[in-house]
Amino acid sequence: MKYPFSYLLKIQFLGFRFSGWQKQVNAKTIHEMVDKSLSYVLVDQKYKTVGMSRTDAKVSAQSYFIHLFVHEEFEKEGFMKDLNFNFPHDIRLLEVSPIPTSFDLISTAKLKTYHYYFSKGEKVHPYASPFLFGVIDNLNIPIMQEGAQLFEGEHNFRSFCTKPSEHTRVVRTVDYCRIQSNTEFTASFFPKESYVLEVRGAGFLRYQIRLMMATLIELGKGNIDLDFIRDALENGKRNQPLPFIAPASGLHLRDIQLKP
Repeated sequence: MKYPFSYLLKIQFLGFRFSGWQKQVNAKTIHEMVDKSLSYVLVDQKYKTVGMSRTDAKVSAQSYFIHLFVHEEFEKEGFMKDLNFNFPHDIRLLEVSPIPTSFDLISTAKLKTYHYYFSKGEKVHPYASPFLFGVIDNLNIPIMQEGAQLFEGEHNFRSFCTKPSEHTRVVRTVDYCRIQSNTEFTASFFPKESYVLEVRGAGFLRYQIRLMMATLIELGKGNIDLDFIRDALENGKRNQPLPFIAPASGLHLRDIQLKP
């Protein structure tokens, strides 16, 4: 079906109660909720929505793009007001822009910035769990900061993704990877100190950042050393399996830049 008009929607969402973006059987997803909310706004009008990419269950996004195809033009301010009224409280529409129907959101080059929030040394308040991972063990933050920088540059990330096929492009480039104190998210129920791993690049493999975070946590615990990371990035193989993958709820898609 051809649609004469289309718009780029920029949204943000808290992913803790959702099974990611993509629609699934017997699962609550962001895409399902977006379409359900649109049905109350675009009454009696057929439409189509395409998300820019998949997200894991419980991952949140401060910036996410949707391509909306419609048969009739609409007034942007009224549309934003109506859609935000119909969205659940954990999804918000930020911007609406008309774009050509030929625009291909999925294949458009993107620069993505992810944040992974975590704390150390104590069991955190349950209310904090949708936002960060509370590591009960003490962590050596300086060595973790040193380890994070090893991920920068072009490397073989086969060891930092799940079930890559023979066709998976495992050589990727990470433009920026650093750990610093978290000053962005604060709340009365947050631990006194928390940290954020910031990772920026054009594209990431499945679970890549969560596996990077898990590796840095093991480094901070003293269970592995910096050579473990160097060897994994050089050879694409781990000397030993990681005991866990960092929980999805600490991961946030912080920002996206669409490249022309």
